[in-house]
Amino acid sequence: MQLHYFHCTLNGAAKIPQKRASAEVQDAFMTYTVYDDLITIKLVQEACKVLGVSMEAILKLFGEYFFKFCKKSGYDRMLRTLGGNLTEFIENLDALHSYLALSYKEMNAPSFRLERGADRKILLHYYSDRSGLCHIVPGIIEAVAKDFFNIDVAMNILDMNQETERTGKKEHVVFLIVQKSHRQMRRAEPRLQDGQDIRRDQEALQAAFLRMKEKYLSVSVCPVKKSPWEIVRSIVMFGKGHVLNTFVPIYPERLWIEEKTFCNAFPFHIVFDESLRVKQAGVNIQKYVPGLQTQKIRLDEYFFIIHPQVTFNIFSIRKFINSQFVLKARREMMPEAWKSQPTLKLRGGQMIWMEAVRCMIYLCSPKLRSLQELEERRMHLSDLAPHDTTRDLERKKEELRVLSKHLAIEKKKTETLLYAMLPEHVANQLKEGKKVAAGEFKTCTILFSDVVTFTNICAACEPIQIVNMLNSMYSKFDRLTSVHEVYKVETIGDAYMVVGGVPVPIGSHAQRVANFALGMKISAKEVMNPVTGEPIQIRVGIHTGPVLAGVVGDKMPRYCLFGDTVNTASRMESHGLPNKVHLSPTAYRALENQGFEIIERGEIEVKGKGKMTTYFLIQNLNASEDEIMGRPQTLLHHKASDKLTPEGSPVARQDSMEAADGQRSSDETKAHPLPNNTLPSGFCALL
Repeated sequence: MQLHYFHCTLNGAAKIPQKRASAEVQDAFMTYTVYDDLITIKLVQEACKVLGVSMEAILKLFGEYFFKFCKKSGYDRMLRTLGGNLTEFIENLDALHSYLALSYKEMNAPSFRLERGADRKILLHYYSDRSGLCHIVPGIIEAVAKDFFNIDVAMNILDMNQETERTGKKEHVVFLIVQKSHRQMRRAEPRLQDGQDIRRDQEALQAAFLRMKEKYLSVSVCPVKKSPWEIVRSIVMFGKGHVLNTFVPIYPERLWIEEKTFCNAFPFHIVFDESLRVKQAGVNIQKYVPGLQTQKIRLDEYFFIIHPQVTFNIFSIRKFINSQFVLKARREMMPEAWKSQPTLKLRGGQMIWMEAVRCMIYLCSPKLRSLQELEERRMHLSDLAPHDTTRDLERKKEELRVLSKHLAIEKKKTETLLYAMLPEHVANQLKEGKKVAAGEFKTCTILFSDVVTFTNICAACEPIQIVNMLNSMYSKFDRLTSVHEVYKVETIGDAYMVVGGVPVPIGSHAQRVANFALGMKISAKEVMNPVTGEPIQIRVGIHTGPVLAGVVGDKMPRYCLFGDTVNTASRMESHGLPNKVHLSPTAYRALENQGFEIIERGEIEVKGKGKMTTYFLIQNLNASEDEIMGRPQTLLHHKASDKLTPEGSPVARQDSMEAADGQRSSDETKAHPLPNNTLPSGFCALL
């Protein structure tokens, strides 16, 4: 979404579409689609050339506008809940990203950590796998401070380097957040302050910042060392608003809780020092990880970190201390009798650094999603603290069931739409990420149809009348494709194209298409011409022959047919007559002796094909209009049919034999309307 908006911002500001070509990027971006950061960098570089400003300035400006975009999109209400002041807002950004990652699986968000001193000075540590984008951060943070908290802050980079974690190198940038004084904030009004004072303020601030940067870089940033706040004590000046929380809590002189009571109240917690030595653990985590009762063990000997993907040491944990940590017990460290059961996972884990004792406390609970998982780990509800929300498993299970049901409904809608665009087996291959190879079909039957005098109708009607007419006609045709099991390839304007024998080869493709064509003629009588008020007239052309078929396109893939058979079928339609089904010689031979009434049209001149002897399809001699249209039969009609064909209609007999043998002789099969007793369930519901 950021890249989509960034593209729109640059395009709107610079007014130079040709620069997209210079950057070798596409013309438009899809929202919620993941793009390579290289595209962003290319766009920024082109913007720098046009606007004559630095890359840092462009990215910072984008950060400001992205915040405005989020507000405009309705996200400001959610963003305001992150904190009552700027520091709380920043500290909860990781939690927001973790929540969003549930919906956007490919999201690769940065991580933020604040260092604060008693004198209200702030260092912001920024970590990201995506290098080169750190300058967006000042734009966003400064805009948030101004809009949400009514304060003016400036952010300067103190240090920038690369650090190695489990996922590879991460960019680590240290920002100094400086809150501007009243005097600095009035610099935008030069009439209230002369130029000499302005220059003096700027020079003093710049000099102080340079001194701060030099001293900071000379001090180790390792968390086990003394905090560098004494170094930065003299630089930050405060104005209106609050960077930090103005609320000052009152702490007791001593902790009014016994050690045993604390370990029972928080049965799943671990305290460990800078070398990961376990100092203390809750009673139930000891119960399910017995090794924690051993003195001087290391936490990483019994657990490994699942999330976030960082190195298991105190330095990395403190860098990502705002993240929710998920730990998993090592199976090899469990008792032998337990190795067959699922290993314990600890979720929702908050890491809290305790400076006074130089230790970290990990507050967590078992990661359980159902009562079944509770049983599999041989745990009981009594093992969970009464205040632990994990106890409410049944309610969560019901919520999950409802969500899964809704997800299944939405998935069904998506699949229905997908299957309407592509053959089912082709759509399934695309869903699985497989490449669909083009296929050659040695014989199939293609049908084209159009509306007679459609151009004249369009000229004499309102657009909505044309849309309503075509919608009525296509809805009836679409139902017939299910009745006769032919594949609808596409519609263009008033043209309708179907094929039999593709994408699933079947011997009765010609009969299926022929019955579909007869159904089209009947259905067309129910669609009115908005000009005359009379039923519309259609022309239908059919041809049988070989084709190539395959999926074409990426954004809106279509299953297309290629070959001379397509052209010839189109010629049969364009050289046909109103309310006639026009057959090519090969289509006639495929339908000959199959129970259809066909008359010879004679020899005609076909554009691009020369002279051809063509035919008109009149009717199916062995199927009623109800069978052709797939309508349910009356009981009386069923009894009459039973007397004529004890085992069902000729069509039903054909389908059963075709399913059993895969082949049939010409005298066994007369036509292919829908069997009397096998109506599609969707059609029955419709009626």
